[in-house]
Amino acid sequence: MKLLRNLFILTIISLVIVGCTQKTPYTNRSQMIFMSPKQELALGAQSYKEALSKSKVITGTRQSRKVKEIGQRIAKVANRPDFKWEFNLVDNKAKNAFCLPGGKVVVYTGILDVSKNDDQLATVMAHEVAHALARHGAERMSSSMVQQGIQVLGNVVLSSTAPEYAGVFNQAYGIGSQVGVMLPYGRLQENEADEIGIYLMAKAGYNIHEALNFWKNMSAGAKKTNEFFSTHPSSTTRIRKITEVINKIEKSQGKTIRTNSKPANKRILGNKIY
Repeated sequence: MKLLRNLFILTIISLVIVGCTQKTPYTNRSQMIFMSPKQELALGAQSYKEALSKSKVITGTRQSRKVKEIGQRIAKVANRPDFKWEFNLVDNKAKNAFCLPGGKVVVYTGILDVSKNDDQLATVMAHEVAHALARHGAERMSSSMVQQGIQVLGNVVLSSTAPEYAGVFNQAYGIGSQVGVMLPYGRLQENEADEIGIYLMAKAGYNIHEALNFWKNMSAGAKKTNEFFSTHPSSTTRIRKITEVINKIEKSQGKTIRTNSKPANKRILGNKIY
């Protein structure tokens, strides 16, 4: 029993030490990732192809061209030439977007309802690009691998010492790990993608203050949920943290960023906003 417990602890420590070799851009956070970049890119390309095959991709419109234009501008400052960037607009009323490994970005038409100008749309796209840069997908898969491994080892220990508690362990572990680890970990990644996204917006010349307006638009009329049980932070939390990032960027540059570097950024879908 003691030997098995020590082996279990040693295995977990070894996984953590070996896995923590990746650093996130800008935030410089250590990550535990067991998947190779090559495997991650292959998985992203495959999943992206499958996702598009099941969706109505919009092409040849001002909206779709705008998505590609803003995406490429952000991708340029992301400085990942090994990524095969793709940006597509998909007909879906959901206010959502996602990015798969390797720079495969999908924007739903529903998000255009709350993106009132180029800068606000750039907020969404920079956030998704940030997920890819920080390898959040691979990180979450690695965390799941550890989570499942702990459960298996826990069952081995209980089956030999107290098999009657195996069911209780599985139930408690499922609830405890989901609420205590995986969901907060999701919020950590979302906040990190927000932060990295603001840096990308600034480098690309977008008005980073519009990120605050975007999240205000997103929160308008939305049902409030208990943040503790959500993979995403509340809009109030996002706005507060993004404000802190903006202040940090402006402090480092010694100026307040309130206008775009290019007047064209105040247009979206070919129409003036203000």
